[in-house]
Amino acid sequence: MSKNIYIHIPVRAALVNLGHDLNSARRRRRINKAQMAQRAGIAVNTLTRIEKGDPGTSMAAWASVIFVLGFTNNLRNLADPGRDLTGLMLDEERLPKRIRQTAGVY
Repeated sequence: MSKNIYIHIPVRAALVNLGHDLNSARRRRRINKAQMAQRAGIAVNTLTRIEKGDPGTSMAAWASVIFVLGFTNNLRNLADPGRDLTGLMLDEERLPKRIRQTAGVY
């Protein structure tokens, strides 16, 4: 883990979980670390850090591993506004209660 990065505990846990899941997906596909690293265009030690959930590895490296494993759509939809329940509820709260007709507009 990088020294100057503060990581919230739930974020750290999520990265460790994601790294474990990526490791499992790679092994289920019978891809060894050297092959995965080559396909993702990263070093083997970077892959090892990703699979351990190291938050100091670049998002591009994580995304490359996700791509090689075929999970790109999951990454693409991660922050999809249409699936943002909190944002949608806040938008709903801000809707006007009534719409008044403006003079001259029918």
